[in-house]
Amino acid sequence: MSDLSSIPVQKQDWPGTTADLRPAPDHGETSYAGRDRLTGKRALVTGGDSGIGRATAIAFAKEGADVAIAYLPQERVDAQETQRHVEATGRRCVLCPTDQRTQQANKELVRKVVSEFGGLDILVNNAGFQMAHQELEDFPDDQIERTFATNVYATFWLTKAAAPHLEPGSSVINTTSIQAFEPSTPLLDYAATKAALNNLTVNLAGELGPRGIRVNAVAPGPIWTPLIPSTMPQEKVEGFGSDTPLGRAGQPVEVATAYVYLASDEASYVSGTVLGVTGGKPVF
Repeated sequence: MSDLSSIPVQKQDWPGTTADLRPAPDHGETSYAGRDRLTGKRALVTGGDSGIGRATAIAFAKEGADVAIAYLPQERVDAQETQRHVEATGRRCVLCPTDQRTQQANKELVRKVVSEFGGLDILVNNAGFQMAHQELEDFPDDQIERTFATNVYATFWLTKAAAPHLEPGSSVINTTSIQAFEPSTPLLDYAATKAALNNLTVNLAGELGPRGIRVNAVAPGPIWTPLIPSTMPQEKVEGFGSDTPLGRAGQPVEVATAYVYLASDEASYVSGTVLGVTGGKPVF
């Protein structure tokens, strides 16, 4: 596992690519060992091309699940790399290029996955958009619409479309953020969406619980993914994560373990909760 205690200055164009990250992130390609906790499950992971989504897809596959990954069409190269690692475990990986900012796109995404797998057991709403700006006046007029459409509306639309296909014992997991609890002003719209997702998670748990469907969230702290150098100023990238009690950023694989737990039968009585993976930053 590469050392993330001193991340150097770097910049990428949005949406960024894994190959250009320095140091290289660990998605569990060789470091994660499965224990058959998701054998025979069928999962959909949005934002599965890189970062937390890639690590989660790999971990799910190593635990015995077939995985479909949704991603923006321009992230095809990273998505194919995720597919390569998933298929190396002997599991299936279905690629689903999708811009989730419309209800219809989410309906079609579910239709494709269910058609390929014959059903769905695990839904991970992980796709997200952020772009930092130093002053309120710097935020483009349409950015808040894009951020909410990607982070909140898509989560609602996709979960709604998937719900009829989820049987008792299924699991929905949303990706929120430490930003929901410790918001940064340069990410004010992003932080607001993550707070909304915390609330949505609790309400969905109440709504779907009587059907035997569990709904939870993972709130990552500073995790080393292409999102960081492609959406933040270079001076913020240098030393990213050093302000945590553990003194470093987290690896994507270190977050993926939380998704595995929440998706597995080990969490059979866990629903409506937000699990923080933050390097020591408080999640309450």
